[in-house]
Amino acid sequence: MTETTLEAIRGDITRERVDAIVNAANSSLLGGGGVDGAIHRAGGPEILAACRALRAGALADGLPTGDAVATPAGRLQATWVIHTVGPVHSTREDRTAQLASAYRRSLDVAADLGARTVAFPAISAGVYGWPMDDAARVAVRAVRETIAQRPDAFDLVRFVLFSDDALREFELAISAA
Repeated sequence: MTETTLEAIRGDITRERVDAIVNAANSSLLGGGGVDGAIHRAGGPEILAACRALRAGALADGLPTGDAVATPAGRLQATWVIHTVGPVHSTREDRTAQLASAYRRSLDVAADLGARTVAFPAISAGVYGWPMDDAARVAVRAVRETIAQRPDAFDLVRFVLFSDDALREFELAISAA
């Protein structure tokens, strides 16, 4: 049994050389702002075409929050993009289970594809407003739980963060366990 490396770095997820990059998508799968827009721009029209095909078929109503689906990665250095929809943060409703599910389902899809290296952004921690410290805690716990259930599935799971503050929170969450 090999041990999965879990790490956090500051960087640009669109430049990652991994088997699968996770996209913090919206339910439409048709692009947007933040990480989603950056992945669509860097990956080129092949990603949008694959997403449109999904919307024309099984995902006619869009991708549900907490679920994940894969497309080819187009011009990215990865093989696949795994699109997942994180929840919008709410102070009135606990949506932690949906956020954890976005990470778990992304890793389930990655494992089914045979992807051994996976790069994640901080899902829901941008425009969806999830506080970074809690987003990091939920992400790291969900990833660790999934890795424990699939101990031989992954060589590397990397969180690629957009700021020093985000990196610090994810490093703290990784070292806390």
